[in-house]
Amino acid sequence: MILPLRPTLLAFAGLLAPAAPALAEPVSLTPLVNIRLQRETAAQDDLPESAEALMVRLRAGAEAKAGRWSVRVEGQGNLAIVEDYNNGLNGKAERPIVPDPENIALYQGFVRYTSPALTATLGRQEISLDDERLVGVAPIRQNAQTFDAARVVWKPAADLKLDVSYAWSFRTIWGIDGTGARQQAVGGDKVFVNAAWKSPAGTLTGFAYLVELDEAAVQNFRLSSQTYGVRLAGAQTIAANASLGYTASYARQSDYGRNPNDYAADYFQAEGAFEHRGWRLAAGFESLGADSGQPFASFQTPLSSGVKFLGLIGRFLPTPPDGVRDFNATAAHSFPRVGPLQNLRLQAVLRHFTSDRNARVYGNEVDLLASAKWGRTALSLRYANYVSEGFGSDAQRLLAQVEWAL
Repeated sequence: MILPLRPTLLAFAGLLAPAAPALAEPVSLTPLVNIRLQRETAAQDDLPESAEALMVRLRAGAEAKAGRWSVRVEGQGNLAIVEDYNNGLNGKAERPIVPDPENIALYQGFVRYTSPALTATLGRQEISLDDERLVGVAPIRQNAQTFDAARVVWKPAADLKLDVSYAWSFRTIWGIDGTGARQQAVGGDKVFVNAAWKSPAGTLTGFAYLVELDEAAVQNFRLSSQTYGVRLAGAQTIAANASLGYTASYARQSDYGRNPNDYAADYFQAEGAFEHRGWRLAAGFESLGADSGQPFASFQTPLSSGVKFLGLIGRFLPTPPDGVRDFNATAAHSFPRVGPLQNLRLQAVLRHFTSDRNARVYGNEVDLLASAKWGRTALSLRYANYVSEGFGSDAQRLLAQVEWAL
């Protein structure tokens, strides 16, 4: 992989200069193999045909380690066995989108230095910050997301962490055939700063994310933004085998770079969860605010892990002009072992969606999940049903995955 030379990377390159002594260290080589078989079906009341997709994905590569240094090279390919779906690029507009085009690409390729207090990585890599609400890899999708970036994670003390990344390219889920607003990769300077302190009340995080998506075809630069915020996540024991977990976040986003919109929008999130003997009962609220009601003048999350939030249907990607509020309730139970299965989890989430601006109801969604491990194999089954009350049409989606990793 050839990375573009940028002056801003010279300081990072200085960290790599001491690599020569590592050549004297014994080298260990670890093969990387990951195979995923995925079947997804979807239906929408406003489309004449349903979607059916059967796909297989292979990721393979190797990681070499010598002392504190490591190099990873990992490629991936996604093949559609059944392609009766709109993959976002093939023009099958009569069917719902299943955003998993066929693809072959370098998934990760980086050099990394690791010490007890410092980890530095240069190259194509996964970057997941906090709960992946603003920066993540979208692991549910076959192609996922990576970044061409320089990243430094510094832990000066056991309860302090500073995570700083500079990315010059965002590798999207659309793969090698990506075009128009759905590019294979989007250039532009992106800076992620995330500072966390583990306090008795939980982990308190402050963050600043400067996102420049520098492609005119991608919504005419309107997804470029600067976001500053704070997040608290913690849990307290309240009785034997029982705890109360909580998260709360606030962020403010505004236009950045060449974004022609002049806007500012707020983000709020809060959740409380009671856990006892494998049960988890939670209630939460999330609000992606809006400014003027114009397209893309609302709180946008183009680098997030997508349908991990706001439901599997993905009805609110991107954020509507009037924003979106999600009132949700979760009931889940985990079993350490059921027969040959380990970590079996059953979960149901009920969601009620409204606008942030002009206070109108969008609709309701139920999301169901069953997941488990069977040795090296991960199994999951997801189902979602969205009932419209004025925003979009009714929709259903079923997603099954079988994933094996070496």
